[in-house]
Amino acid sequence: MSTAEMMERIAETSPRLKARIAGVFYLLTILTGVFAQMFVSGRLVVDGDAAATAANILTHKSLFQLGFTVYLIEMACNVAITALFYHLLKPAGRSASLLAAFLGLAGCAIKTLSRLFYIAPLFILGGAHYLSVFSLEQLRALALLFLKINDHGAGIGLAFFGFYALLKGYLIVRSTFLPRILGVLSIFAGLGLLTFLSPTLGYRLFPYVAALGLLGAAPQILWLLVFGLNEQRWKEQASAAGGF
Repeated sequence: MSTAEMMERIAETSPRLKARIAGVFYLLTILTGVFAQMFVSGRLVVDGDAAATAANILTHKSLFQLGFTVYLIEMACNVAITALFYHLLKPAGRSASLLAAFLGLAGCAIKTLSRLFYIAPLFILGGAHYLSVFSLEQLRALALLFLKINDHGAGIGLAFFGFYALLKGYLIVRSTFLPRILGVLSIFAGLGLLTFLSPTLGYRLFPYVAALGLLGAAPQILWLLVFGLNEQRWKEQASAAGGF
């Protein structure tokens, strides 16, 4: 099957099925993000203790590498969500949906690049000969520094996701094929993520931001998986907007 044929088949997929597929990717994004952040980084990285962090990484290299892989899967799922929502929400506003997609993809790109700093400690602590100019304490400090940069880079990405969530919520509220309450919850989640315009503030308020994010994401995921969307209303709104 050629690429053109594949894209044509994807375009012909029913909006309800696309919505359910978006729900699957949305759920995978949440699960992979929670696993990588809480059960890998949260377990291995000791805030402010470079020696303990280095020891944990070297003792659990496979787990640390798995965290990197899961982070990348999370971002791949996020790209898929962004693309699917772009198509699904176009009837509610083509320009706003396109802008939201660009903001979402920018967040994905920033978070993905920041993960290079996450994996860097494996090279720093790997015992390579060219690193012998640094003392052990310096190498440990560098490893922890790179992990901090990873966190702040990811925080910048979350700020872009905040703008994305605001626009997505606005489009859902304007739509006739999804419950408006889902849009309102997305707007509140986006406002929480915008605290990461200052990553230090965002991480300080992270428990509250995470709660708002979960409040916005969980109902959307459940609705998309169970109901998808109202396909008839989607087609009516798409037709009124000029068709796609």
